[in-house]
Amino acid sequence: MAEGRQKAQVYKTVLNEHLKKFGAVYAFLLLIIINAISNENFLAINTMWNLLIQAFPIIITSLGMLFVISSGGIDVSVGSVMAVAGGMNAVIMNGIYPAFPRSIFLGIVMALVVSLMFGFFNGFMISVFNMQPIIVTLTTYIIARGLTQLIANGKILSFSNTPFNAVGVLRLPGNVPIQFIIEILFVLITAFVIKRMVFGYQVQAIGENPQAAKLCGIQTTKVQIMVYMISSFIAAIAGLLVSSRTSAADPTNLGALAEMDAIAAVAIGGTSMSGGKSRILTTVISAMIIQLITITINMNNIHYAYARIMKGLIIIIAVYIQQDKKR
Repeated sequence: MAEGRQKAQVYKTVLNEHLKKFGAVYAFLLLIIINAISNENFLAINTMWNLLIQAFPIIITSLGMLFVISSGGIDVSVGSVMAVAGGMNAVIMNGIYPAFPRSIFLGIVMALVVSLMFGFFNGFMISVFNMQPIIVTLTTYIIARGLTQLIANGKILSFSNTPFNAVGVLRLPGNVPIQFIIEILFVLITAFVIKRMVFGYQVQAIGENPQAAKLCGIQTTKVQIMVYMISSFIAAIAGLLVSSRTSAADPTNLGALAEMDAIAAVAIGGTSMSGGKSRILTTVISAMIIQLITITINMNNIHYAYARIMKGLIIIIAVYIQQDKKR
């Protein structure tokens, strides 16, 4: 009987490890099959391009979140940072404030600068004052969303007939959307930083054991600040591209719940929520899963609220599967 229990435990361990590595792939394929069966046009190339466009903000914000979670932290402010970046750019492009000349370039630069400031604030408060990441980034979430409401005066900021609008709907030869190229670029950069650069190894070392990382000479304060700045910078890029595609910056809805989708993608992708080894490819696949859930719900005329419920349940399952990592 003892031998049987031992075999069962070994089987459970092997199964858990397998699901950590390939569970996201199986879920992705299952959703593709379900949608292909329920909709004969689902596998059409234009549908796939649209899926990549819609998943764009989730994919790239999840890459920023990957850095944060791998370091043992969490960032619930990315949705609001998306909004403040889009709003800052829109008010400058529209010439709403006389202090700033009407300029697309200046709008983008200011959006990125403000976003990096929020990221620096997050990292500084967490690494220097040892404050809980959830508390600090929740504060930033509230402040950034409030700032967006203020600079936009509570209104949706629209803009049209500018080169900035054209970027969001740009299609390259072969009808390839620009979002796809940006996604590939960010994935490659993320993979290079995490797998090939010392910084990537330092991030994962801090997530595994921050005290040991510090004793090994890693400048944990500097690395943590950089991690949150990267997350905010990527969120700003997402906010700019989303507002470009929609020709508007909505201070209330731009980036709404983006942080939850990004966290879900990282969790489903197999990266431990307590920090450690980063899983890039499965994080990207998981981001696609998050969007596929919404598409599946919509295409079958099911209330959108069920998509949120499903995402929540998937996070719980993903965290449960990986919970024994550091026991």
